[in-house]
Amino acid sequence: MTTLSLPAGARERWVRTGGVELCVAELGDPQQPTVVLVHGYPDSKEVWSEVAARLAGRFHVVLYDVRGHGRSTAPRPLRGGFTLAKLTDDFLAVVDAVSPDRPVHLVGHDWGSVQSWEFVTVARTEGRIASFTSISGPSLDHFGHWVNARVKRPTPRRVGQLLGQGAKSWYVYLLHTPLLPELAWRGPLGKRWPKILERVERLPGGAYPTASLPADAAHGAWLYRDNVRARLRRPRPDAYAHAPVQLILPEGDAFLSERLYDDLEQWVPQLTRRTLPARHWVPRTRPDQVAAWIDEFVTSVAGGRPAPAATGRRAERFGGQLVLVTGAGSGIGRATAFAFAEAGARVIAVDRDAEAAARTAELSRLVGAPEAWAEPADVSDEQAMEKLAEKVHREYGVLDVLVNNAGIGLSGSFFATTTDDWRTVLDVNLWGVIHGCRLFGARMAERGQGGHIVNIASAAAYQPSRALPAYSTSKAAVLMLSECLRAELAAQDIGVTAVCPGFVNTSITATARFAGVDEAEQLRRRQRSARLYGLRNYPPEKVADAILDAVAHNKAVAPVTAEARGAHLLSRFAPGLLRRIARVEPRL
Repeated sequence: MTTLSLPAGARERWVRTGGVELCVAELGDPQQPTVVLVHGYPDSKEVWSEVAARLAGRFHVVLYDVRGHGRSTAPRPLRGGFTLAKLTDDFLAVVDAVSPDRPVHLVGHDWGSVQSWEFVTVARTEGRIASFTSISGPSLDHFGHWVNARVKRPTPRRVGQLLGQGAKSWYVYLLHTPLLPELAWRGPLGKRWPKILERVERLPGGAYPTASLPADAAHGAWLYRDNVRARLRRPRPDAYAHAPVQLILPEGDAFLSERLYDDLEQWVPQLTRRTLPARHWVPRTRPDQVAAWIDEFVTSVAGGRPAPAATGRRAERFGGQLVLVTGAGSGIGRATAFAFAEAGARVIAVDRDAEAAARTAELSRLVGAPEAWAEPADVSDEQAMEKLAEKVHREYGVLDVLVNNAGIGLSGSFFATTTDDWRTVLDVNLWGVIHGCRLFGARMAERGQGGHIVNIASAAAYQPSRALPAYSTSKAAVLMLSECLRAELAAQDIGVTAVCPGFVNTSITATARFAGVDEAEQLRRRQRSARLYGLRNYPPEKVADAILDAVAHNKAVAPVTAEARGAHLLSRFAPGLLRRIARVEPRL
């Protein structure tokens, strides 16, 4: 079995404490702020290798094998050797060795987070921890208080939460049984675990876990036996965090309910929440995002600034993510760029109008984007899009969210629409989307850390109209392309959404073309369309909100306005009625 290894340049040492020797690895410059990464169960420090490599350029990164795991020795006897008090002794011994004069920034995953909650809430570590990032592991004390509150006041909702978490915690009961976990891990489960994780968690194959897994898992069963029942029965009443805390919640965690953290603010005065569309093992499946959030949080705390707060709408979901929006110079594209910026995302505004793109990027920074850039490009130009993708990936990184928004309008009967008209509409509305999906979506898939593609279609995609054959055809193709891509990319945790607005008050009416009429009639019809859209007065900001919601909930199709939702329902349940409506000649 190919096993996971530490990043190149890692320096190992051993720290002796409490009768055990802990294997400690360091990367980066010791003069920079120290970030200590604590692994979970049944892992070893190597689970952090991808995250550590990304942080090492800016921080002094420290990883260590928890006692009884990896290359650290196990206590003798095992019973009573894994209490939170002894794990705290180990942590203090490590930080005294690697950062004797400065507090460290602590990061924990799974049981690494469980024990780190102990570190950040006990008095003897106060002043040694500058910040704490918790991933997929609650404080046992907070958990105990959470359970007690629901037992004492058992409303239907609270009973449901208890039962839900109880079902997710099935493995905890098994780990308390004598000998069975040890026999399973040293036998068939230890051999099959890598394949189980590949299938269930979609972890990268062939590089996880380390060869010490059977022994690590057998020893680690005592983490549960030595701590869980005792703390849940008698949780500490003073488990208040004495450092800022960043909470990263994977939305698809099979072991922990998000409801566990509902009351966390009462225990953590300075709390930043993040959510991630991922499963449990995010240090392996989402190292880019995890490292980016750790970097942002540590930099904020180390710089003496307040920890970043989730002030914008869905900031806990999109903060720090890299988002590219085409057609961002105006209308829905600009509103979408602003909405992601307000949520703390890094924004790339793309538009063929360089000045409009630059203005959007400038305003995005003002409304909350930590970084925003403008890139001029015509989405219908394949070579221009290839150059854009090359520059984006080289200078900014792989996208987390792509919004293919750029589009143009064209009205006119089929026989009034020339072949040049068709090419122009399809080049922008369809080929522009294809170029974006192909060039940016491919890199998302190669990265293997998920992502989301939003393609702006239209209610015209499923509402036929005698006045919009070319436009409707282009948008129907975008809708079907999105459905096909969604099916293909689902296995790689890349969501694809077709957003279908209706009548939205944007500048598209001022630039739309009307086939088969002279310039004077073109102007008259544009002015009339603009008045009609103005009377409807549905703002692009509402479409932008719908886009963020669609990404957060991974919707396949998102009709936005009332008329778009109504037409969508009719297209599924009464298509004949839509066909009769399509025969009506519009008054222009």
